[in-house]
Amino acid sequence: MVLKHLAVKNNRMSANSDHFLAPTLQQMRATPLAAPAGSLSRKKRLKLEDNLDAECPVQKRARSGTQPRLPPCLLPLSPPAAPDRAAAVATASRLGPYVLLEPEEGGRAYRALHCPTSTEYTCKVYPIHEALAVLEPYVRLPPHKHVARPTEVLAGTQLLYAFFTRTHGDMHSLVRNRRRIPEPEAAALFRQMATAVAHCHQHGLVLRDLKLRRFVFTDCERKKLVLENLEDTCVLTGPDDSLWDKNACPAYVGPEILSSRASYSGKAADVWSLGVALFTMLAGRYPFQDSEPVLLFGKIRRGAYALPAGLSAPARCLVRCLLRREPAERLTATSILLHPWLREDPIPSAPTRSHLWEADQVVPDGPGLDEAKEEQEDRELVLYG
Repeated sequence: MVLKHLAVKNNRMSANSDHFLAPTLQQMRATPLAAPAGSLSRKKRLKLEDNLDAECPVQKRARSGTQPRLPPCLLPLSPPAAPDRAAAVATASRLGPYVLLEPEEGGRAYRALHCPTSTEYTCKVYPIHEALAVLEPYVRLPPHKHVARPTEVLAGTQLLYAFFTRTHGDMHSLVRNRRRIPEPEAAALFRQMATAVAHCHQHGLVLRDLKLRRFVFTDCERKKLVLENLEDTCVLTGPDDSLWDKNACPAYVGPEILSSRASYSGKAADVWSLGVALFTMLAGRYPFQDSEPVLLFGKIRRGAYALPAGLSAPARCLVRCLLRREPAERLTATSILLHPWLREDPIPSAPTRSHLWEADQVVPDGPGLDEAKEEQEDRELVLYG
């Protein structure tokens, strides 16, 4: 198999595809990875240990028995101790200067080792016919510190390999392990999430399947977040953000997507998903829950949810400004960053009450930011009209 950088024309692609792919690599590759001394040129034929253009990279069998693994829910958030790379490479597949190791959860991504530098990456594998859809959002979007980008992309005859910097767990795992996140910490993390979404919206990208799991940590202390990738992103061709497809995670889906309306605002749907994420960070549970999908969707359509006790007035205000049943009444992603709760100085939490949950409550008529200063009651009624 011949590996080609995307700047090299692929005879199997059209002339338009070549024109698109040529600048793609230049924009995505921050620092070229030096080839080892005496290695073959990238433009020459590379001899691989396995056929990496198969449906999935083939791994050699380890000589020793497979070691039992912990279930995903018991794995630590931070990366474990450095693995025995010599043993791992013995069961891996070679891809140019990289070695693909064991697959990660989901099977589409692999842990990868860049041999010349001994740096670990995450390699995401896509069918080659999806190259344009996979790479177009990165071409449209200027680099941003809270949006992850591939460090390098390699193209085979059937598969596309995108290499991303390794991360240290995601927001979903953090909330699952810690339940409720203290407000000052939640505000610092959510500010980064909203900043990433606002950057995408400003440049004509709708993220669609937005959820906590898509935000990952770049540091071991789990304080710096990035949007993991731009998969399933819709690239808008103009100011109209109307979408027609209705694919979304059930817990994060907006009520307008469940309605019979033909189209909906993609950006407003992203904001609803951000509201679900914020509620989950502060409450340790989803705002809408039910084991039966029909009942779950009914709750989402009604827009009724119970705010947890002990939240500050600004936090309650922001949640209500995002989880509005009418898309036009929600804050935009850019406006979220102006909310008082996301100011840089810490916000004290309200005194803890003996009861855990308040009654279902109704969002006021207007999504104004001054509501935060007017709410001091211990209990509020929140219903969507």
